[in-house]
Amino acid sequence: MNLGLTCYPSVGGSGILASALGEELARRGHEVHFISYERPFRLPPDSPHIHFHPVGINDYGLFKYPDYTLPLSVKMAEVSQDYKLDVLHVHYAVPHATAAILARSMLPAGQQPRVVTTLHGTDTTLLGRDADYGPAIRHALSCSDAVTTVSEFLKRETQQLFAFDQPIDVIHNFFAPRAPRRSRAEVRAELQVGSQPLILHSSNLRPLKRIDLLLETLARLRPRAEFKLLVLAGDTFDPFRPMVRRLGLEDQLVVRQRVNDIDDYLQAADLGFYTSESESFCLSILEAMFFGCPSVARAVGGIPEVVEDGRSGVLVPADDFEALSAAVETLLRDPARRAALGDAARRRAHDHFSAEVIVPRYEALYRRVCSRDGKR
Repeated sequence: MNLGLTCYPSVGGSGILASALGEELARRGHEVHFISYERPFRLPPDSPHIHFHPVGINDYGLFKYPDYTLPLSVKMAEVSQDYKLDVLHVHYAVPHATAAILARSMLPAGQQPRVVTTLHGTDTTLLGRDADYGPAIRHALSCSDAVTTVSEFLKRETQQLFAFDQPIDVIHNFFAPRAPRRSRAEVRAELQVGSQPLILHSSNLRPLKRIDLLLETLARLRPRAEFKLLVLAGDTFDPFRPMVRRLGLEDQLVVRQRVNDIDDYLQAADLGFYTSESESFCLSILEAMFFGCPSVARAVGGIPEVVEDGRSGVLVPADDFEALSAAVETLLRDPARRAALGDAARRRAHDHFSAEVIVPRYEALYRRVCSRDGKR
């Protein structure tokens, strides 16, 4: 099939998932066309069957703010027509779904691609509650040929918030790990981690991730020297530096920003730690699971669909901060328990969230929407 994918190319779950999906679809012989303002940062260069079409953004003095939606829709229509796209698969509702609907309407009836919209989280839970965005999002979803969410939690939120009664397919996130370029010992040596446990946190550091709570929790652990914290940051960590100094965590913290070879660092970690207020899925937890690294997290949003509490990780009630610190402290002191949880996490990741399990579900969805009205 000829498939168009649009996502935010910066660090974030939606862009990472879309990039991985594009790679897997190309590996299966589909022609994949990424349409965005820049190439997704985790998308390998010169991959067979993968094409990138940049969207130009003009800053005319006529407009107070540069517009992205209209140039994006024009580029989508252009690529759809030139490459006979069967599907435009847009990740994140704003503005990608709206642009796709507009692009489709620009084309003759026989050349219109199907539109599949995948919701990843804050496009529903945050922007969907905004009166300036909500109606446009609902309209785009209603006009899409298929809507998917990355968790049952997000499906329920979408149905309730938008009073949306059309079908929604739940297709969970997946991860396709690559072989690390360096050994675990080499990476831990780079991070100056000796025998102490290495705690991992990977995120875009947005307010919902509650980095303040994460740091405060770790500052309460005793004894302090028994761990190091590695933050794989999708954005600058600088706003949190004063807090790190105030809490006395400088010697425990290592930060790496915009990491491409994430697998190198995942294999080096012993325990993941996540304190988000809400998560539609939490791809970072899944990435660690593939390397046998269990996580402690608050039981919010779609995380309980990823982690089985007490079997493949530890979940604590969202408002029980004492339980949060106790869970981390207990696992830091119990390497055998960490290893058992990690083994179960690796099995669960492979059995339920591998590319081999998830990608065929997207392929089946594409075939389904294209079979309507005689298209393919």
